[in-house]
Amino acid sequence: MRFTTILATGTALAAFATAGTAHAAEPVATVPATAAPAVQAAPPVDTAAQTADAAPDGDIVVTARQREESLKDVPIAITALTGAELHDRQVFAVKDIAAYTPGLSINSDSVGRAFVSIRGIGTTLIDTVQPGVGIFIDGVYQPNTSYLNSPINDVARIEVLRGPQGTLFGNNTLGGAINVITRQPSDVWTGRVDAAVAGPDDYASVSGSVSGPIAPGLLQFRLGAAYHAQNGFGRNTLANARLNPLEQSSVSGTLRFTPASWAVFSLNANYDHVYGGSTQYNHVSGPTDYSLDGATNVPNRAGITYKGVSLKSEFQLDSIHTKLTSILAYNRKDVDTSVDGDYSTVDLLRASGTTRLITKTVELRADTQWSDNVSTLIGVYGDRYVQNNVATTILDFNGLLGLPAGTLPQTVSPSTAHVQNDTRAVFGTVFVKLGTVDIAVGGRYDHQRLVGSQVNSGAFFAPPDYVKSAFQPRVTLTNHWTSDFMTYASVSKGIRGGGQNGPGTRPQDVSYKGDFVWTYEVGTKFSALDHRLTINADVFYNDYHDFIGQNSLAPNSTGAGFVAINLNTGHVKSYGAELEAHLRVTPHWRFDAGVSWLHARITDDSEYLATTGTHVSTDHVIFTPDYNFNVSTNYIVPVGANSLIFDAGIVGKGSRYGSSLDPLSAPLLKGYTLTNASIGFRFSSGFEIAAFGTNLFNTKYIESYIDKSALVKAGLAPIASNLAIQGDRRRYGVRASFKF
Repeated sequence: MRFTTILATGTALAAFATAGTAHAAEPVATVPATAAPAVQAAPPVDTAAQTADAAPDGDIVVTARQREESLKDVPIAITALTGAELHDRQVFAVKDIAAYTPGLSINSDSVGRAFVSIRGIGTTLIDTVQPGVGIFIDGVYQPNTSYLNSPINDVARIEVLRGPQGTLFGNNTLGGAINVITRQPSDVWTGRVDAAVAGPDDYASVSGSVSGPIAPGLLQFRLGAAYHAQNGFGRNTLANARLNPLEQSSVSGTLRFTPASWAVFSLNANYDHVYGGSTQYNHVSGPTDYSLDGATNVPNRAGITYKGVSLKSEFQLDSIHTKLTSILAYNRKDVDTSVDGDYSTVDLLRASGTTRLITKTVELRADTQWSDNVSTLIGVYGDRYVQNNVATTILDFNGLLGLPAGTLPQTVSPSTAHVQNDTRAVFGTVFVKLGTVDIAVGGRYDHQRLVGSQVNSGAFFAPPDYVKSAFQPRVTLTNHWTSDFMTYASVSKGIRGGGQNGPGTRPQDVSYKGDFVWTYEVGTKFSALDHRLTINADVFYNDYHDFIGQNSLAPNSTGAGFVAINLNTGHVKSYGAELEAHLRVTPHWRFDAGVSWLHARITDDSEYLATTGTHVSTDHVIFTPDYNFNVSTNYIVPVGANSLIFDAGIVGKGSRYGSSLDPLSAPLLKGYTLTNASIGFRFSSGFEIAAFGTNLFNTKYIESYIDKSALVKAGLAPIASNLAIQGDRRRYGVRASFKF
């Protein structure tokens, strides 16, 4: 009985500890689909990427629909931050954009993963479920949410699209999509170097990039590199180490080849290595315990290597008024983890594992202008995802029983898992202009097949294949009342694929269904005061079915212990409103603000009840606040040819519920507000230096939380404790940059 109880704890905690290294089928995705404007010769450079920093306020150029459009004309709820804005607002990692995007929430508890959601829909606490928000770099899908932890380098713009984007971006974008656009090389030599140092957590970051012509008019290049390190704010008092350190090195490059006015080839490659804390949760007394230090026998660490290459080919075929685009992409992720799986001073469980994830994608689309008023986009897409996991858990009862080391033999439990997912899709959209009215009708058909196998302590198990076909329609009606005022209404369906749970899962728990949502949205975008004021607003209603939310524990198929599983909850209904406003008071003084309100509630948890035998702990979607907001200001004081720059802002997030498996306990995490500011001096030569601070008032908040019910459910109530990841405290330092 004692052996079974201890193994239950070990298996359950190991599942949470190593969840970041095991994934189910990855999403199917594609770049946005839209018709091209009037056909013209392919430009030698991406002008939107090159001029984003210089775009006038309220008239930012975006490519959310795969063409250059003014932000105010795009019938999508979208936030776009230019490279200059990212710099001014001290956005050093992709995940930091959540502070300035209504409805977007990004949290992380490991260097190997991040939890991202838009309007409450995204990844769950353990990220083996397919995410509901797609992440793209220059239109190429990224299979890892951990990219959100990466430092920003050589980025021209980041676009966040809210609401289902299935017909534009593909499967698993039912919450939305994040599109990162890098600067494209040109025949003009440009370069930039940025560096920052801060404390008290030994924060240091340096990045640089250079681009220019190899053969003017024919071949250009871009090369960027970055290094980032920080020690984190907490210590492991038992292992005498930092709790959540981070060290990351990145290199990326682009070759742009234009052999003719009608052909452009862009070859991109990247390499990233990350090492740092992995799910290093602290024992805490409750959701208002903000203790920074923890104690485990060994530091929880993960090392990750990313490699990727993609080729984008564009052909402007004037004779048939069509632009052809093809994308070939290869991504590989290798992970090594080693953790103290019980998160305590008792040397009970240690877990380690390796994961290799390889994703290959291919896409071909044709953008055709049939007349001045009618255009279409049609395409095909294919994806293959292969992942192999090897994990080992070691249980040692001697410390728990107070026996000398080696008195009882250790129990070693190896496991492996193999998953292959193949997805095929066809998609199309018709765009019609009728005077001031635009109508877009599109759809996408996806077919997914997932095949997996597991070996758990020598026992082989091949779950039934997961096969799913689904259609995602979208209809949008837009009216441009004036050049400065438009409204739109849309109806769309978004889907997310299901998958298989990991080694040790019982046959009845091995798979779960995908979920889907119908979204109804109306919005407006307008500008006034000679474009010095812009306001974007929308309201929406979401109807979710088979919602994948709160994870749970299920008995191990071996009969001893528990495994963490993904499962369907049931029905969720949500509605809300979002607003963004930008005001340029004077040529040197700007205000930006955004706010979102979301009422997302579980109205039926019958699927969760059928699997676990209990109800969910709350009708709220966990880790989803009812509101978030941001307000910032930027003021420039000319000093001759130079400038003194003041930048300040506050970001806030409402209260939200943490994870609990106890239907009678719902841990409420308090809302919080963070204040950031900087004072800088910019020289006309292109050099800038600034003093900055983040979380200036040292606000205490919790990033992620799991209450003790996970251990109680595993049969270990006497030693059960709540677990938390603390948010970053006050950081202050200096930064410098030089660009030419």
